[in-house]
Amino acid sequence: MPRISTPYIMDIEASGFGPDSYPIEIGVALADGARFCSLIVPAADWTHWDDSAQGVHNISRDMLKRHGSHVHQVATELNEILAGKTVYSDGWVVDKPWLLRLFQAAGVNMSFQLSPIEMIMTEPQILLWDDTKARLTEEANLQRHRASNDAWLIQETYRHTNEALDATLTG
Repeated sequence: MPRISTPYIMDIEASGFGPDSYPIEIGVALADGARFCSLIVPAADWTHWDDSAQGVHNISRDMLKRHGSHVHQVATELNEILAGKTVYSDGWVVDKPWLLRLFQAAGVNMSFQLSPIEMIMTEPQILLWDDTKARLTEEANLQRHRASNDAWLIQETYRHTNEALDATLTG
């Protein structure tokens, strides 16, 4: 499989950390550098809320009600932006169930795939990951822990580790 230079990346913030949690914000970093981000108004049967999760992402239920989009709108927009694409996540084991929960609540079929980012990484790239991400996090000085920022940071970490490997192979 040829290496992808700039993959599509998705990050999801949720109402909590357990099986009853649901997506409250989705961020996507596109290959061309554009970003998509949306807060999500919880579906009527989505009631679980974990205050410690709110402490991590600083998104309140009131903020979702005031600034969020309904599940159908978010699912439709994601399908329009990502149709036919494979999108990658560094937290696939939790992001995939949250994404499926969104699409199920919306009554919409997904037109794209979500895969673990590890599927496109090499072992040497994985070894560079943590240090590279820490350096980029410090350099970027992001003020908010939010889904689109996280998606961008994951994408940049992927790009930088990929470029570092290219440099060692050609240098």
